[in-house]
Amino acid sequence: MRGPPSPEQIELAEKIARLVEERGWNQEDFARYTDLNRQTVRQILLHGRRRLRNATICRCAKALGLHVNDLRTQPLERLLSRINGQAAAADKPVRRLYEQATQPELLAWLERNPERAAQLTPAEIDELLSLQGTGGPLTRHGVEHYVTLIERKRRLIEQIQSIAGTEFFELLEKLVGLIHEKVQPYADRR
Repeated sequence: MRGPPSPEQIELAEKIARLVEERGWNQEDFARYTDLNRQTVRQILLHGRRRLRNATICRCAKALGLHVNDLRTQPLERLLSRINGQAAAADKPVRRLYEQATQPELLAWLERNPERAAQLTPAEIDELLSLQGTGGPLTRHGVEHYVTLIERKRRLIEQIQSIAGTEFFELLEKLVGLIHEKVQPYADRR
C-alpha cells in the first residue's frame, strides 16, 4: 500500500479542486469528464487525501483543458485565468457543432448529451460533421457508435501519453512500431 500523499501531491490536489470549482463542476461532472471513479474524484477534491498517479493527473489535466506539466508547475492564479479564457473559447467549437449539424440523429444526440458534446475537440467535431449525409455513416451506424469510437480514441491517446512518461516508453514504442508495420505493410516498397 502506498504511503500518505506528499505536500506536493496535496498542493496539486488542492489546485485541481479549485480549478474544478472554477469550472462549476460537481464531483459527478468531474468523474464523468475524467473517466475516473467517483471515489477517486472525491478523494482528490477533498483536499488531497489520495496519492495521484501519473495517469490520474493526465486525466485531470485533459478534462481541465491543460497540459500536465502546466497543471503541475504553473501557479493557480495563472491557471485560473487560462481556464476562464478557455471557457469562452470552448463554447465556439460546440456552437459550431450545433450550427452545422444537419442530420436529425446528430441534433437529437446533441440534445440528449450536452456534456459529452462539450468534451469534443475541434478535430473531433470536424470528424463527426464529416460523417453526416443522407445514407452516410451516421445514418447507417448511428451517432452514438461514432461518438463512442471518438471517445475511445481519445482515451487511448491519453493512455499512450501517460505510458510515454514512464519506464515503459521503449516497450510502448516497440509495440506501436510492430502494429504500425502490420497496418502499413507496403510503406517501405515505394
